[in-house]
Amino acid sequence: MNGTNVSNTILERLADELSELTPEARKAATYVLENPRDVGVSTVREIAEAANVKPNTIVRMARQVGFEGYEDFRVPFREAIRRGQADFPDRARWLQDIRKSGNMGGLYADMVQDALRNVEETFANISSEQLKAAAEDIWNSRNVFVLGVGVNNSNARNFVYLASTGMVQFHAIPRPGSNPIDDLAWADKRDVLIAMTCKPYRNEVVEAVQVAREQGLTVVGLSDSPASPILRNADHGFVISADTPQFFPSSVSTVALLETLLSFVIAVASDEIVERVETFHKRRHQLGLYHAEEP
Repeated sequence: MNGTNVSNTILERLADELSELTPEARKAATYVLENPRDVGVSTVREIAEAANVKPNTIVRMARQVGFEGYEDFRVPFREAIRRGQADFPDRARWLQDIRKSGNMGGLYADMVQDALRNVEETFANISSEQLKAAAEDIWNSRNVFVLGVGVNNSNARNFVYLASTGMVQFHAIPRPGSNPIDDLAWADKRDVLIAMTCKPYRNEVVEAVQVAREQGLTVVGLSDSPASPILRNADHGFVISADTPQFFPSSVSTVALLETLLSFVIAVASDEIVERVETFHKRRHQLGLYHAEEP
């Protein structure tokens, strides 16, 4: 097993045991889950300082997942590349500084590099078996509610729009003039909630996931950290990479993952889906919705 697979296994164990840790150990584990690249290049004191805990807390956290101590714990992470992160206002100011200096080439290179890296890192940590399991639950459900607010509301509606070419049980929420919890009022164990949010996590999404769990829905979560509150309560959790020089989280990997998930839903669906999609597009051609080139 290579170092990447080993470190991913460690992170999965940490995420699974997060709720069992003491509050201080949970802070340490959350930092590691959100900054795995730092582990391989940082001492126990550096990690402790960054996580705002004592060094002994880091050691106890490492032992919690089966290691003798921090040095053994960090071995699988040694090849990780350390990369700092800035908050939204700092990124916005940095963008303005680039514009004023006229140096747009660096911004262009960073945007492209991050977009490609986000997609690669997202799919490197997701297996086809995970996607298939989520797709089967989605296909076998009565209704699928797709929840996103802010920029993720557009991502949710795009996913539902694509699904609507062959299926009618998909609903983007919150609906206009409503809120997610009301939209889920009559949902139950026959239904699925696909929810997405990145740091800083939106309260309405976190609360809707909690309500969905209480009502028995199957929850599919997309977020940017294994420690995300919506992933800890999800039946199917997918960690997406959303790094960007921009002042908002990137949606590139979110859209790519949603499109891939939808393709898996189509793959596990019954045969009439193909016929429905063909009928849908044939109707569009007949109604003249597609531009036809003059002969």
